[in-house]
Amino acid sequence: MSQIVYFTEEGLKSFKDELKNLKSVQRPAISRQIAEARDKGDLSENAEYDAAKEAQGLLELKISKMEESLINSRIINDTNMDNSKVFILSTVKIKNIANKAVMSYSLVPENEADLKLGKISIESPIAKGLLGKKVGEVIDIKVPSGTMKFEIVEISR
Repeated sequence: MSQIVYFTEEGLKSFKDELKNLKSVQRPAISRQIAEARDKGDLSENAEYDAAKEAQGLLELKISKMEESLINSRIINDTNMDNSKVFILSTVKIKNIANKAVMSYSLVPENEADLKLGKISIESPIAKGLLGKKVGEVIDIKVPSGTMKFEIVEISR
């Protein structure tokens, strides 16, 4: 059985747009590259042909995986979520107890994580440590560099 993939509405739209691009733009482009390489003659020693065929295989694999994810996708509805605890799609402001630095993160499905935008994967150590916690709680979170203490300052949507 395939794994369920969770998306926000915005994330699902972006995912579908990428899949459409792969199918309608990149797939025909690779087909053209293969045809051009084939027209150059002997295929047994044609590096361009081999490279285009390999690119086509990788593209088809990516399309196949994305289509499977789409079939098993579920949209997360955050309209009735409780802001008293940290859940997926929560935006959490935390304070590092050691250096007093305050950071804000949105907890999103793994496929929508983007640290530059402050979106961390629900599968990350920090997100896992925050889940289910309330404002004011001080928690120890095990990260690759050791254990860090954080205080939850604010939870919002």
